[in-house]
Amino acid sequence: MCHPLLADASFWRHLQWLDEQIAEEARSGGCPHCQGVLHGARYPRKVFGVARGLLGEGYTRRLSFCCAREGCRRRTTPQSVRFLGRRMFPGAVVLLLCALTQELSRRRRARLGARLGVSTRTLERWRRWWRATLPATAWWCAARARLMPAPAAQALPGSLLACFGVPASAEVLIAALHFLAPCSLASFPRHALQ
Repeated sequence: MCHPLLADASFWRHLQWLDEQIAEEARSGGCPHCQGVLHGARYPRKVFGVARGLLGEGYTRRLSFCCAREGCRRRTTPQSVRFLGRRMFPGAVVLLLCALTQELSRRRRARLGARLGVSTRTLERWRRWWRATLPATAWWCAARARLMPAPAAQALPGSLLACFGVPASAEVLIAALHFLAPCSLASFPRHALQ
């Protein structure tokens, strides 16, 4: 493992519990379209980069809901601290691996990524997302203003983690994942603004 938190089952259980709290809050608010009752409609999720024994059964499903009102039936998927969008790796892996490999050579990044089953191509795609795509979104332009000092785009995601504290402890990582939770939604822009 490249960081002790990634091998800590209690860390992954805590993220699962936080997601359940966020999901319950969304469910109790009702359907955002018609205020109808929301029923559970979890969908399967494949997760890579962490030993299955550490994650538990909860990581095989994404918490989601479906409106019970006939004629609406729309899906509502709450924000997540476990997942960063549609990526197959948990958000904590994406965040930590990209932060830890910022100053490494391409070869050393590839070796570290390989330890978690992340290809060089995938790691480079994540790095582009952090450095180019995310900073160009309207959400980031507004959200970064809430942080002091504002994280430097060319140093993401390390500069984001530094806003929440150093070193990258469980509390720091969880705070950063909470901050990034809007990125977990399907409606989050996947590409930079034109």
